[in-house]
Amino acid sequence: MNRIDNDLLSVQEARILVENAREAQKILATYPQEKLDKIVGRMAEATYKCAKELAIMSHEETGFGKWQDKFIKNIFASDFLYKKIKDMKVVGIISEDKENRTMDIGVPVGVIVALPPSTNPVSTTIYKALIAIKSGNAIIFSPHPKAKKTIGKVLDILIQAAEESGLPSGAIGYLRTLAVDGTAALMNHQDTSLIMITGVPQMVKVANISGKPTINGGPGNGPAFIERSADIKKAVADIIASRTFDNGVVSASEQSIVAEDCIADEVKDELRRNGAYFLTVLESERLGKFFYRHDGSMNPEIVGKSAVEVARRIGLSVSEDTKVLISEQKYVSPTNPYSREKLCPVLAFYVEKDWMNACEKCIELLINEGRGHTLVIHSNNEHVIREFALKKPVSRVLVNTPATLGGIGATTNLFPALTLGCGASGGGFTSDNVSPMNLINIRKVGYGVRQLEDLTTGVQVVEAAESVGNSCFASQRSIDSTHDLKELLEKLLEQLR
Repeated sequence: MNRIDNDLLSVQEARILVENAREAQKILATYPQEKLDKIVGRMAEATYKCAKELAIMSHEETGFGKWQDKFIKNIFASDFLYKKIKDMKVVGIISEDKENRTMDIGVPVGVIVALPPSTNPVSTTIYKALIAIKSGNAIIFSPHPKAKKTIGKVLDILIQAAEESGLPSGAIGYLRTLAVDGTAALMNHQDTSLIMITGVPQMVKVANISGKPTINGGPGNGPAFIERSADIKKAVADIIASRTFDNGVVSASEQSIVAEDCIADEVKDELRRNGAYFLTVLESERLGKFFYRHDGSMNPEIVGKSAVEVARRIGLSVSEDTKVLISEQKYVSPTNPYSREKLCPVLAFYVEKDWMNACEKCIELLINEGRGHTLVIHSNNEHVIREFALKKPVSRVLVNTPATLGGIGATTNLFPALTLGCGASGGGFTSDNVSPMNLINIRKVGYGVRQLEDLTTGVQVVEAAESVGNSCFASQRSIDSTHDLKELLEKLLEQLR
């Protein structure tokens, strides 16, 4: 089959998928929250049982990360997330203020098109499917080509469990004939209501051209600032654990460390004790050339590889227990690969004389790439923490926690999510950890509590007061204030009778 035939088949399939989803969603929109919850519970249970199998399959197909950590993410997306959303009221009457006589009604947006990444294919697919059905929406997936078998497998599990529990056929679907034209057709279809993109940056422009509302998790380039009051041992342990989790493919993970000068040596010593290898200047240059291809895209050969594997790619021999590679840097620029996102266990290391200069360095890094995403601060100084929280162009400020797990809501009480909104500064329309509440419209209901006369009476009083006041001011400027006020009130009362 030639490429033209494949493109045409993909486009035709996309149209059928959206049309079927549209009809299924009309039925789904009539379901009460309790019925949706039953379906979501069965979906979560089915994928939870297959979490390990899917983690291994994902690693074998993509070669990214570690299956053991993907297993944890799959449990997080199926079990942990489900427990968080199972009692949420998302559709129907979701809140009521009897005193002020108002109500909020959750209304599904309709048909959602979702693009999961190759780096987290299983967990992101489970997560998006659960929050879509929880909120009464139909959802169609365009699998990432590098993980199409795994994503297809998890969707088959989800669809079977959901339809056996009463989900209308077509409410969850996926594109089997993969082509950019087919994905674009999904996005551009008149019945598509919302697009969700995670980890597929090249498709964000296509989504924007469609004119449809788009939720996208942008690139992460989060710095981790270690302030002088921090527990340095804990901070370093958190950063290493976070940066090595699934070999660094989670966008929320730390990309650089910024340390105050007075503790920099202590931090570096602690990093070495925890398995960090500090690159020489020449080694940094060699590795830096390996991160990105000539067109500016990330080199897939380093994505999700361990520190030892990344070192070997440039002919560098390091100890087998090396966990992260660190390059000491001074400047931030778009051409410096260490100033950008690196989807592997590599960190840049910056030293600044105090927290104010460190604050500026963090802003530089985030503006360079990662605007609107995530920042981590390790500190016990509440004043400094608040200054960072107030001034950084990010959607999440994480305090004394590993960024990878804190950002997605595993080690924090942020909403458990695998799509992290970057807000307007990151090119999206929400800064939330995306939840079912981001997938509904809220219909406002307000009962009448006042009559038109209640408003016009106030206007008449004001007009009368102004009229009498002006008259008194013009004719009795010389009268003392007590007499003036008494006469003003008498005339006002006379006009209102």
